Amino acid sequence: MDPLERMHFTTIDYVIFALLLVASMGIGLYYALSGGRQRTTQEFLLADRSMSCLPVSLSLIATFQSAVAIVGVPAEIYTHGTQYWFIGCAYILGLLIPAHVFIPVFYRLHLTSAYQYLELRFSKPVRICGTLTFIFQTVIYMGVCVYTPALALNAVTGFDLWGAVLATGLVCTLYTTLGGLKAVIWTDVFQTIVMFAGQLAVIVVGVQQTGGLAEVWRKVWEGNRISGIDLNPDPTERYTFWTLGVGGIFLMLSLYGVNQAQVQRYLSSKTEREAIMSCYMVFPSLQVALALSCVMGLVMFARYLHQPLCVLYPQMVLYFVMDMLQDLPGLSGLFIACVFSAALSTISSAFNSLATVTLEDLIKPHCSAMTEARATLLSKGLACSYGLMCLAMAYLTHLMSDSVLQAAFKIFGMVGGPLLGIFCLGMFFPWANSTGALVGLGSGLVMAFWVGIGSIVTRTSGGPAAVSHFNCTAVQLSENITTAIGTALNSTAVQPMGLQRFYSLSFMWYSALSSFTVVITGLIVSFLTGRGELLIITIEDAIRSTWAHHTQSSGLCSLVETTSKSNKTFCNKNKY
Repeated sequence: MDPLERMHFTTIDYVIFALLLVASMGIGLYYALSGGRQRTTQEFLLADRSMSCLPVSLSLIATFQSAVAIVGVPAEIYTHGTQYWFIGCAYILGLLIPAHVFIPVFYRLHLTSAYQYLELRFSKPVRICGTLTFIFQTVIYMGVCVYTPALALNAVTGFDLWGAVLATGLVCTLYTTLGGLKAVIWTDVFQTIVMFAGQLAVIVVGVQQTGGLAEVWRKVWEGNRISGIDLNPDPTERYTFWTLGVGGIFLMLSLYGVNQAQVQRYLSSKTEREAIMSCYMVFPSLQVALALSCVMGLVMFARYLHQPLCVLYPQMVLYFVMDMLQDLPGLSGLFIACVFSAALSTISSAFNSLATVTLEDLIKPHCSAMTEARATLLSKGLACSYGLMCLAMAYLTHLMSDSVLQAAFKIFGMVGGPLLGIFCLGMFFPWANSTGALVGLGSGLVMAFWVGIGSIVTRTSGGPAAVSHFNCTAVQLSENITTAIGTALNSTAVQPMGLQRFYSLSFMWYSALSSFTVVITGLIVSFLTGRGELLIITIEDAIRSTWAHHTQSSGLCSLVETTSKSNKTFCNKNKY
C-alpha cells in the first residue's frame, strides 16, 4: 500500500487545527470590541502607535516566516545540505541597517505609508509607481501563500483543499477587518508561538524515533549533508557563502527595510527606541527559527537515509511529519497548525498593508475632505476586499501550470529589489531627481524580470529536468518567496554560456542586481536631466531632526527645505 494512503487526520488533529482558527478569530473580536474599537485610521492601521517592542518583534518574525518557509527550508536542507544555513550571516547587517537607517527616517517623519517618503523626496508619480509596484508584488503572493500549504496538506492527508483555503482566507479576512493592526500583531504573537512549538515537537519526536542525536549526526555526516563554508565566487552557484551572506543582505533589506508590511509595524511602536529595539530582538528569534527549520531537515534526512522520499517537493515535510507522528494523536494537528499559522500571519500582514497603501497613497490624496469615520470604514472595506481577492488569487494559482506557478514565486522576489533601490536612491544621493527615480525603477524592474523570466523559460524549454539527488521521482521545487529559498535545481554537467549563464544567476543575487540597477540608472539619468528640484528629506535631514519637530501642524513640513509648489500642496492636503 502507498504510504500516503494510510495517512489521515484524527479527531484531535482536527480539533487542534480548529482551535488555531478560533483563537485567531477571538483575538480579532477582542480588539474590535475593546479600546477605541477601531474607530480611527490611526488605531486601525497603526495600532494607535502604542505597541511595545516584544509583540512587534514577534510579528516581524511571523510576517517573514511564511508557510512556504516552514515546508521549504527543511526540504532544502534535506536535498542540498546545510549550506543554506549560512544565510543567518546576512541577518546581522540585514537588520542593523534598517534599525539605524530606515527606521529613523520613517519614524521621525510620522508617516503611515512608506511610499509617502517617495513623494516628499521625488514627486507624486514616483510615489504612485512605488505603491502600485508593491500592490502588484503582494497581491500575487497572497494567493500563492494560502494555496501552497493547502495543496500540500490535501495531497498528503486528503484534507479538503478548498476547505483549507476558505477557512484560512475567511478567518484571516475577518480578524484583520475587525481588529485592525492590533489584532494582526497579537495573532502574529500567538501564531509565532504555535510555529515554534510545532517545529520543536517534530524535531524532538524525530530525533527520538531516529535513534537519538548521535545517530542523527552519524547519518547526516554519512550522507554528506554537513556543509562547510563554500567561498566559490561564481554568482551562478545555487548557494555559496557570498550568495547567502552578501546577496542575502539585500534580500533582508528589501524585506525589513522598505517593505510596507514591516515598516507599518515599526510605525506602530510607542517610540523610535521601541521600534529599533524590535528590530534588534528579531535577530535572535530569526536565528532560532532558521535553526529549527534546518535541524528538521537534517532529522528528515537521517530518517529517510536508506529509503529516499519519493514525493513532490512541497509535500516532503508534511509526508515526514504525518509518517512520523501518525501514532501520536494531536502532534500532526499541532504541526499543521504551525504551517497554517505561518500562512495566516503572512496574509493578514498583506491585507493590512495593502489597505494602508491603497487608502493613504491612492485615495486620500484625491479625497482631502474625507472624514475620519469614513476613512476608517473605507480602510476596513479595503482590508475585506483584499481578503476576498486572496481567495480569487488562490483559485487563479490553482489554474496555473507548474512553471507559471514558479514564475509567480519569482516575480514576488524580483520586485523587492527595485523598491529597495529607489529608497536608497532617495536617502543616500541628494542630487537624484524625480526623472532619475522613475527611469531607475523601470530599469530595475526590467532587469529583474529579464533575468527571472529568462531563467524560467530557459529551464522549461531545454534545460535538464529537476530531479532529486537520489534519482527518485522528479521533484517540483516550491521556492520560498519571503526568504527566497533558491531557484530551481540546475543539475547539469555542461556550464551554461552567454545569456544562459546570465539567466543562471543565483536567485539570492536578484535583489542586489535590481537595486544596483535602479541606483546606477537613476544617478546617470539625474546627471543628464539636471539637479533635482525636490532635494528634501535626505537621510541626514531626518536623522538630525527630533521627534519634537513632528507635530500635527508643522511636523513633516518643518523638514522641507524647498519652495517647491508640489511639496507645499502635499503638506496642505495631508495636514502636516
